[in-house]
Amino acid sequence: MSKRISYKVHGTVQGVNFRAWTTNKAEGLNLTGFVRNSNDGTVIGEAQGSESSIEKFVQHIHMGPSAAKVSKVETEDMTNVDGESIFKQIRT
Repeated sequence: MSKRISYKVHGTVQGVNFRAWTTNKAEGLNLTGFVRNSNDGTVIGEAQGSESSIEKFVQHIHMGPSAAKVSKVETEDMTNVDGESIFKQIRT
């Protein structure tokens, strides 16, 4: 069964390769969606895939790459998006 979430990662998550790392993790789990920096210093995005892959993805983003210091992760269930085929890193 497919599931989609939105996520917001707080802490030292910009300027530490978080978006590229997140994209790599998502692609490895066959997820679709996106990741981007937010103006408030967080990293935000959406991810869609199997429930088990989403669970693993959320565990990954709680840790982040080695230079990151994640203080909090917020997630919310969303309606699935049809026709999406990739996970993309959005540069802002």
